[in-house]
Amino acid sequence: MGGISRRGFAGLGAAGLAAMVLPGRAVAADKVAVGVLRFVSSGGLFIAKERGYFAAEGIDPDLQFFEAAQPIAVAIASGDLQFGLTALTAGTFNLAAKGALKVVASQGMEKKGVKGNALIASNEAYAKGFNAFEKLPGTTIAITQVGSSFHYQMGQIAAAKGFDLAKVEMKPLQTLPNMMAAVKSNQVDGALIAPHLARGMIDRGEAKLIGWFSDLAEYQFGALFVATKVATGNRDLTERFVRAYQKGMADYAAAFMRVDAAGERIFDDAAKATAALVAKHVYPSEAAETAAPKVFASAVAVDERARVDLADLERQVAWMKAEKLVGADVDAKGFVDISFAK
Repeated sequence: MGGISRRGFAGLGAAGLAAMVLPGRAVAADKVAVGVLRFVSSGGLFIAKERGYFAAEGIDPDLQFFEAAQPIAVAIASGDLQFGLTALTAGTFNLAAKGALKVVASQGMEKKGVKGNALIASNEAYAKGFNAFEKLPGTTIAITQVGSSFHYQMGQIAAAKGFDLAKVEMKPLQTLPNMMAAVKSNQVDGALIAPHLARGMIDRGEAKLIGWFSDLAEYQFGALFVATKVATGNRDLTERFVRAYQKGMADYAAAFMRVDAAGERIFDDAAKATAALVAKHVYPSEAAETAAPKVFASAVAVDERARVDLADLERQVAWMKAEKLVGADVDAKGFVDISFAK
């Protein structure tokens, strides 16, 4: 993958940073490789790039798009990426515990009253009676990987509805397109999937809606990660990146989280303009005027300052330990640095 090399990062010391601010000298911005999915929940990053917030901090983010969350953490650990914005997974927690990466800011969250991930059913399974969360036992559900955020959410649904998660057969299909294809072709009974993907499948008649995860539980599902060697060895770069990202998150919240007296979100001209910036990355092949309403409808809840809910991450780690998905040495306090996003 592209992006600044490890040797390049090692060489970017205090002298190099000082040279950036010498008057009269044109110095190229720090180019960093950032792993991300084409999700509306990544909107804060897309907005920050489109509105020049990264450029103002002397950063040129090279966005590299993935089809699942866990490979982003692996790419950070290997040195192919410096930053990543995606869902929290068991693999991420295990790599973080080994010192490969730090969590420095939040991404999206499941919040009551805001539609986030959706449980969908294949048309065939729905016709046979799979039409409620309570009907999950005995079904086959597609996920990306074992230990993914979808796996964790299935565990929370089981707890909320009082059934044994072991009664659901989860099929790890590695990528989101694979999950969607399996539902569409009736190879699985359903999937828990991101809202913009679920809405598209439902609108096209490829799946049926069972319900929204946020009707049952809340949690912080995503985060901004950074390679530990960058967070500790180049704190200035990390601080500048987080500052730019926070501005994008503030714009996201201002555009998508405002509600009227009836509690309905406000899709005014300002929201449409911001949605168009996000649509450019989520729906790159569609015109902004058609894609922006879909972005707005699929916008998940966020913290406007991108602050990390450490207590919630500790709950996630505890569940994954109980499921033997992460090692006993995994401790959220050891890899979450709340000093960057306050």
